[in-house]
Amino acid sequence: MVSRAPQQQTAAILMATLAFMVCFAAWTLISVVGLEVKAELALTETQFGLLVATPVLTGALIRLPLGVLVERFGGRSLLLTLMLLLSLPLYGLSLASTFTQFLLLGLGVGVAGGAFTLGIHFASAWSDRAHQGLSMGLVGAGNLGAALTNLVAPLIILAYGWRLAPVIYAAVLVLLSLLFWVLTREDPDQPRRRASRGRPLLGQQLAPLADARVWRFGLYYFFVFGGFVALTLWLPDYYHGHYGLDVGSASFLTLLFTIPGALMRIVGGWCADRFGARQVNWAVFWVCLVCLFFLSYPPTSMTIHGINRDVTLQLDMPLWLFTALISVVAVAMGFGKAGVFRRIYDYYPERVGVVGGTVGAIGALGGFVLPVLFGIAADLLGVRSSCFMLLYGLLALCMIAMYLGIAHDNRQRRLQEAIANNFLREDAAPAARLQRATMAASSTELRHPERGAEQ
Repeated sequence: MVSRAPQQQTAAILMATLAFMVCFAAWTLISVVGLEVKAELALTETQFGLLVATPVLTGALIRLPLGVLVERFGGRSLLLTLMLLLSLPLYGLSLASTFTQFLLLGLGVGVAGGAFTLGIHFASAWSDRAHQGLSMGLVGAGNLGAALTNLVAPLIILAYGWRLAPVIYAAVLVLLSLLFWVLTREDPDQPRRRASRGRPLLGQQLAPLADARVWRFGLYYFFVFGGFVALTLWLPDYYHGHYGLDVGSASFLTLLFTIPGALMRIVGGWCADRFGARQVNWAVFWVCLVCLFFLSYPPTSMTIHGINRDVTLQLDMPLWLFTALISVVAVAMGFGKAGVFRRIYDYYPERVGVVGGTVGAIGALGGFVLPVLFGIAADLLGVRSSCFMLLYGLLALCMIAMYLGIAHDNRQRRLQEAIANNFLREDAAPAARLQRATMAASSTELRHPERGAEQ
C-alpha cells in the first residue's frame, strides 16, 4: 500500500467505490422505472429490452476512450466531471413522455458506466501490486448500486410516483461530486504525468489490444459482468411476468441477486490475489454451468400413458428454488468479475486503463446486447427461461475459449523451456550459455508475467 499517505489512500479507494456505486445505481435505475414506462406506453418485450439496455450501450462505448484519457490525466478530475454530467440526463428522464425521448435520455444516462474504468484506475494507482485484486474488488463492489436502486427506487415510486426518482438521483450525484472533491487527492502517479514532457502515443497505449489474450478476457467479462448487468435489468420483469409479483416484491427479490454479486467481488479479488485468477475463473464457469442448466428448463407438463390411466406431471421451478439458484449464479459472477481484472493487472500493469477499458467495454456491451436478445427470444419462442438458455450457450463458448487459451499458454511455456535447455547445452561456451539463458528467461517472463499465480 502507499505507506506515505494511508489516510489519503483509504479515502481514495472508499470514495472511488462510493462514486461507482451511485453511478451504477443511476445506470440501472431504468430497470425499475422501466416497468412503469412499459405499462404507460404499452411496450412489447423487445421494446422493453431495448429501453433498459440503452444506457448500457453508452456505458460500453465510452469505456475505451475513458481508459485512454485516464492514463494521461488520472481518474480524479475525470470521475468528478462524469458525475456532474450524469445528473443532467437523469433529470431529463423526469420530463420525458415518448419512447424515443426515453431512448435518447437513456443514452445520456449511460455515461454512468464509464465510472468503473475511472474508479478502478484511481484505486489501482493508490494500491501496491500485492493488493491489486482486493482494491479492484472493493471498487467493483460498487455494483451494490443496483441493489440500492432495487431497494430505494420502488419506495420512491410508491410514495411520490416514478418521475421523482431520477430527480432525487441527480441531486445525490451533485452532492457526491462535492464530497468527492473535498475528500480525495490526486493519485501518486499524477505529478509524474505532469512532469513528463511527453505522454505515451496513442499507438503505444493501444498496442496490447493486438494480443488475443485481451479479447479472451473480454469474452469472459462479457459473461460475468454483461450477464450480471443483463440479469439485474431483466429480473424485476421476470419475477413480475413469470411469478406474478408486484413491482416492490420483484425488486426486493432482485436484491438477492445484486447484493451477493456485488459483495462477492471483494472476496473474489482476495481469492485471486491468494490462489490465482485463472483458478478462480475456471471454478466460476463450472458453478454457473450447473445452475444455468436447471434455470434454462421451462415449465413443462408431461403426460405418461399408463396401463389403466394417464399420469400427468407438472414440472415448474418454485419461486424459492429459482431465487436460490440465481443467487448462486450471482455469487459466482462476483468472483468472476474480480478474477478477470486481477488477470488484467498481472499481464498489463502499465496499461490497466486501456486494457481494463477495453475489457470493461466488451463486458458492458454484453449488458446491452443480452437484454435485447432476452426480449427477442421471449417474443419469438414465447418461453421466459430462454434468457437462461442464451446465457448457457455463451458460457459454453467462454469455457471453450479458456480451455484453448490454457492449452496455448502451456505450449508456449514448453517451447520456451525447450529453447532455454537447448541454449544451455554442455558444448556451449560458459559466457554464451549465460547470455542465452538470460535472453530465454527474459522472453519467458515477458510472455508469462506472474506465471506462478496464473498457472
